[in-house]
Amino acid sequence: MNKVWKFHNDVDTDQIIASQYLLLPDIEAMKQYTFESLDPDFSKKAQPGDLIVAGENFGCGSSREQAPSVLKALGIKAVIAKSFARIFYRNSINIGLPVIVCKELYDYVEDGGEAELDLSAGTVTVNGQVFSCTKLPEYMQNILNAGGLIASLNKEEA
Repeated sequence: MNKVWKFHNDVDTDQIIASQYLLLPDIEAMKQYTFESLDPDFSKKAQPGDLIVAGENFGCGSSREQAPSVLKALGIKAVIAKSFARIFYRNSINIGLPVIVCKELYDYVEDGGEAELDLSAGTVTVNGQVFSCTKLPEYMQNILNAGGLIASLNKEEA
């Protein structure tokens, strides 16, 4: 089981990682400021394998790749939302962060609760209830398994 961090609709990339932190030298330095405006201690409390569950339009705003990158750097297993901003979705797949659309889950999960994600089956289980999610096509799953698009392309060339 994985701990759930629940966020509202329209979480934008500035809420994920504020623009002033983009001046830091790398993602490792930035990750401590993840969700700072929503939960100043998020980066201290989040654990590898945790899940983010959100409402609609997660990752809206700018096209900055640092937003999914800081989540991945903290060890977030996946972001599960009712819907995603397109550029956030694409950036997440490109860097190897699973992003799953699951419209029904949001109302059945609590912040701090637990859920179990089965990426290959396309399901999330909460309190024994199984929710069907968008199952990623095999080629996208292969990109994630390789660690992102560049890693996947490098692997193909080798």
